Amino acid sequence: MSQAKAFDVVVLGAGAAGLMCALTAGQGGCRVLVLEKANKPGKKILMSGGGRCNFTNLHTSPGHFISSNPHFCKSALSRYTPWHFLELINRHEVAYHEKELGQLFCDHSSKDILNLLLDECADGQVDIRLNTDVSELQTGQTIRLDTNHGSFTAKHLVVATGGLSIPKMGGSDFGYQLAMQLGLTVLPRRAGLVPLVFTDQYKGLFAELSGTAITVSVQVPENKTAPGFHHQLLFTHRGLSGPAMLQISSYWSSGQVLEINLLPGVDAASDLSICKSNTPACLLHQWLAGYLPKKAAHAILAHEFPAWHDLPLQNLTAQQLQQVASTLNRWCLKPSGTEGYRTAEVTLGGVDTHAVSSQTMACLQQSNVYFVGEVLDVTGHLGGFNFQWAWASGFAAAKAIGQLVEGAH
Repeated sequence: MSQAKAFDVVVLGAGAAGLMCALTAGQGGCRVLVLEKANKPGKKILMSGGGRCNFTNLHTSPGHFISSNPHFCKSALSRYTPWHFLELINRHEVAYHEKELGQLFCDHSSKDILNLLLDECADGQVDIRLNTDVSELQTGQTIRLDTNHGSFTAKHLVVATGGLSIPKMGGSDFGYQLAMQLGLTVLPRRAGLVPLVFTDQYKGLFAELSGTAITVSVQVPENKTAPGFHHQLLFTHRGLSGPAMLQISSYWSSGQVLEINLLPGVDAASDLSICKSNTPACLLHQWLAGYLPKKAAHAILAHEFPAWHDLPLQNLTAQQLQQVASTLNRWCLKPSGTEGYRTAEVTLGGVDTHAVSSQTMACLQQSNVYFVGEVLDVTGHLGGFNFQWAWASGFAAAKAIGQLVEGAH
């Protein structure tokens, strides 16, 4: 057997959480090796935020995360905040802007974030190996990994392999398989922050409106724990997307109905009644075009009320107008599913956090193996929260490892 090269810590995965863990541990005096199966580090970083990388959110709080163990994320998030990451951003003179709702994006390119992380890793003398497949992994007091680039040993192993989302960017179940080998529970996984697909009578309507965006409020009445979201809805050839739909997709389960308010902040019944009194000759779709794009107003009413959409308001009874108003303020739709991991931004579920220390990210039953980032059952809302979880969890693990390595030397 060939001589294995020894490190203090091996990090599996060169994504956001893995690189943050590696640079922090490396700069803390640890000998760090990062193993990445893809041909480039940080592929998901590069594609995120439309190539501009929504790298954090100023309003990050535990309430922006979904987990079966909602308290788990609190410790790490409190110890590495968006302001800590902004110190790094400012030190590297990365230009950024706040888009909306606390979301911070690069002015130029996601490459600015990846280059920052790689430069920091270089400062910590971190060894990054790409195109690396792990053929065998032995855990114990010493970790041993056999790969296509040789064998390595380490005192600590950090699993930062991400989830199942966007397989073409390297999404895989490697981290979940490893967790199960260690006897950890892996909770059911599904696509999150993902467009919704329709195959019923709405498919044609949505395809016709593809590319049109409107501002809505949406909720899942059957999910009592789900918050409502007020943001843009985007019609697509396959169904519904846009921030509002991506957000609600993480709370929606197959078979459940979505309730969409197409006129948030508007009491449609009252408004229709006033409009009928003031301008009785106004056509129903003309009234709605005062709030929605003309094409959307006409298409939605023609679909829902084919006999009425072209009528003047004076020709419609109070009861008929009430029916229209109810539909517009509470449009009930049942998606047939989601677009799945192919386009999902995150994976819901994952390694059960009840078996992991919230302080150190270490397995409670195998204290030199750590899980960070998306592989854990912690999923953020849309808007930079998942990156902040990657930074915070990676930092927490690295700090814990650094103290143990320092104590051992």
